[in-house]
Amino acid sequence: MVFRLGAVAAILASQATQTLGSIQYPVGVVNSANFETLNFTEIFASSPDMSNAAWERGSFHGLTTFARAAPLRCFGADAGTKYDVAVVGAPFDTATSFRPGARFGPNGIRQGSRRIGVDRVNVGAKVRVSDHLDVVDCGDVPMVLTDNKVALRQLELANAALLSHTSLRSYSGKSIAKDGKFHPRVLTLGGDHTITLPLLRGVAGVYGPVSVIHFDSHLDTWKPKPIAGGPWLPGEEIPVSHGSYFWYAWKEGLLAPNNANMHVGIRGAINSWTDYDEDHEFGWVISHAEDVEDVGWQGVVKKIRETVGDNPVYITLDIDVLDPGMAPATGTPEIGGITTREIKKILQGLSGLKIVGADIVEVAPGYDTQDEITQIAAANIGWEMLALMAKTPLTG
Repeated sequence: MVFRLGAVAAILASQATQTLGSIQYPVGVVNSANFETLNFTEIFASSPDMSNAAWERGSFHGLTTFARAAPLRCFGADAGTKYDVAVVGAPFDTATSFRPGARFGPNGIRQGSRRIGVDRVNVGAKVRVSDHLDVVDCGDVPMVLTDNKVALRQLELANAALLSHTSLRSYSGKSIAKDGKFHPRVLTLGGDHTITLPLLRGVAGVYGPVSVIHFDSHLDTWKPKPIAGGPWLPGEEIPVSHGSYFWYAWKEGLLAPNNANMHVGIRGAINSWTDYDEDHEFGWVISHAEDVEDVGWQGVVKKIRETVGDNPVYITLDIDVLDPGMAPATGTPEIGGITTREIKKILQGLSGLKIVGADIVEVAPGYDTQDEITQIAAANIGWEMLALMAKTPLTG
């Protein structure tokens, strides 16, 4: 049987009236001629106001943003809009040493964040992020897929642009930024761990050298050097990778001096004990994953706080710091990792530190389970990072 559009509309309207009862809908909701006049923000909301107001930033948008943060065209039409924290994706994975796939991490972490919200109370952290910070999701930085130098330069420029603005909120007391102003903070969703180098360049440009708290199963401070019989020609540059970016950061003076930077969760194999000697030379203190068993999460927190002191702090977290039983979707998994409960307690124990920025990296959704446990874990870790930012303004 064939129905004309008008007849179908009438049937749908009749069914809606019978099924929905007293629920108020705008006239003509099933009339295709009126679709352009409908305000879907009001239709999809619980408010009884069914007016057709113009679309605004807080309107329904249907996008999957991180923890339901407002979407913003930070590099386009909304570049002049102020905010306190920008969430940005860095879809890059062409400097990995084993399994690729982290270029899909930003989308995966956003997917994992659908049940949390910046407007909801984080019970463990005892804070609602939106009470203290205006958080926006800027989407992903366009990063070329065929040239690592260009891709990392694109991210460096985008991050620096975000940091160059003044934040929406200001605070009593003097800002710790070198120019005395309050700047937005950036939470970056990676991407492989190489992205931390251009991100640190931007942060150091605003605050000077920072203490880095590095959650990972690997050191990532390996000094690039030719290998006997290797493929590089004499004098040829060995490019930065997700295992050497911290050596570059040290060489460029981005890290706080006097060994005020700390690895947490280390357990990966090394080439020789020289790796540990050089790691110390490059400014680091090491906490192994087994330390959580020996001294508890409280002991790990104590060591972190003693190491970084009152310095500005940047947190970078490789999802492989977690045990692969809880976060399998990563490029270089190592057994014997930290649990999700332990990482939450450690992060919450850092309350009061001056967090100038953060990133979550090496989430490769293609290796995740059907229930998305890695992506959910990464999203909740990002929520904890935002809570730390919310609780402590960047004042000196």
